Amino acid sequence: MSTTPSDSELLFTRTDATLGAFSLRPLDPFSDAELLHGWVTHPKASFWMMQDATLTEVEREYVRITTHEHHHAFIGLHEGRPAFLMESYDPSRLELVGLYEAQPGDVGMHFLVAPTDTPIPGFTRAVITTVMAALFADPSTDRVVVEPDVRNTAVHTLNEAVGFVPDGPITKPEKEALLSFCTRAQFEAATALPAEVPA
Repeated sequence: MSTTPSDSELLFTRTDATLGAFSLRPLDPFSDAELLHGWVTHPKASFWMMQDATLTEVEREYVRITTHEHHHAFIGLHEGRPAFLMESYDPSRLELVGLYEAQPGDVGMHFLVAPTDTPIPGFTRAVITTVMAALFADPSTDRVVVEPDVRNTAVHTLNEAVGFVPDGPITKPEKEALLSFCTRAQFEAATALPAEVPA
């Protein structure tokens, strides 16, 4: 099970005015496997498409991701406790190859909020805002690309709330997806948060 990271292990931190501290740390596929297994196999994570995965399969999948040159995974923390999963990837090399016209500075993103019996109003929106702020903290990121299932209306609403603009449906091997894009300017306009990297 995950332990509380030291500040030196945190890759990104953000304080939400209402909900407090959010941060990201590198995912460890071995020590985090049990935690992740509980998240990705939960009924609320049906669009993650790992409902029937065993603990070993989850560990193997995240070993694959964390050792891949163009795919990265992170555990998101709220007030120091694991609360969400974030993945980033190069969409010109993974997931969307040949399905859209990739541009320099494009970054693909997935996120999953941990299941809970005591939901906090506004929490998921604070998570996606943190995820986007973390991606735009990298000066090489110009645009974030997402491809959620067309049926996942809840995430479409969240995406639009942080600035994503739908481009249209695309057919992937595993699903019909809604391709959407968000630039720095769109994120900043939607959230009133600066997305520019300090000089």
